[in-house]
Amino acid sequence: MHDFVLKEVVNADMKKELEKIGFDKSYINKASEKFDYKNIKIYNLTPAQANILKQTALSSGSDCATNKNTITGEGERSDCILGGSVSELKKIAQKLQAQPFGLKKLSQMIEDFISKERTSEPKIVGILNLTKNSFSDGYYNFDDAVFHLNKLLDEGADLIDIGAESTKPYSEPVSAEEQSEKLMPVLEYIKKKNIKIPISIDTRSSVVAEKCLDFGVEIINDVSGFDYDKNMPNIIAKYNAKVIIQHSKGTPDIMQNNPFYENLTDEIYLDLKNKINSAVLNGIKYENIIIDPGIGFGKTRADNFEIIKRIREFYGLGCPVMLGISRKSLLNMPDEDNFVKDIFTTALNVLAVIQNVDYLRVHNVKLHKILLDLLANF
Repeated sequence: MHDFVLKEVVNADMKKELEKIGFDKSYINKASEKFDYKNIKIYNLTPAQANILKQTALSSGSDCATNKNTITGEGERSDCILGGSVSELKKIAQKLQAQPFGLKKLSQMIEDFISKERTSEPKIVGILNLTKNSFSDGYYNFDDAVFHLNKLLDEGADLIDIGAESTKPYSEPVSAEEQSEKLMPVLEYIKKKNIKIPISIDTRSSVVAEKCLDFGVEIINDVSGFDYDKNMPNIIAKYNAKVIIQHSKGTPDIMQNNPFYENLTDEIYLDLKNKINSAVLNGIKYENIIIDPGIGFGKTRADNFEIIKRIREFYGLGCPVMLGISRKSLLNMPDEDNFVKDIFTTALNVLAVIQNVDYLRVHNVKLHKILLDLLANF
């Protein structure tokens, strides 16, 4: 009797796998789409939209999960999960072109959603804290600050994120004047030395942001996601700057007081979506927006790990994604043991690299450059 051997094909390049079994090369690109599966969550559909989408999915060989009351029309709205191969999803999108209730627009959105690919190597963002009370390190003295700046540059940072206000849990705000007092000498040094690497400023203050942008800084990293200073979007738009919009649940002084989510990734995703929309309405260019789900900002340890495991879900927002795990409390390491923290940070960031995250915000640039070299052919 024939001895069958079975093996699951996991995380493989299906074009190469099909080539290896002798598949017809003239059809290989199209065929590979049949083996690339995606599950897409679509929010807030009417019963009519959800029912048509489900029937269209079934007729294309896939499926769409809806609220149990959708079929009877009892519910007002339903979130849906549409699942299938890329080939099937394209068929669904084509069929929706002829459907009413605004589903032609959804058709184009599905086409755009499944066509996006992420293959670039993550950029390493080096952290320079000009603070006395950072949770990890701080270079309050100017000489120490520029020494560490040059260390990050020598180690190969692609971007430097400089902040003069600690936003660790239970920290208090720092005035715009004090932040500027620490930032400007370092920015003047960067300008004097003709350092060309992109610089981002980690601040929640539009006053600080404007001073730094006026000095030539390219990026503002607002960990409050515009919640702290409502004038921030206007300043970003005024200078046509890039912005990192981070999700944060509450201000640093209270954000770790029993944070709770009904649906963690949905709530973060939709909050960031609303902030992206608001940013664009305020004149910020869509292509200038980077998002950050905010590890440690109003999240439990379990929440943080869930975000890391599901970081790819945030790619659906269409913006580059930054992840900041470095030396944070989810590592559960002693405060003084930064080297061990860096090792554990790097280990966790492997998950982000293989999921093609765009930016890794880290303290130890050298270790992460080695990581990228190691994973180059992964």
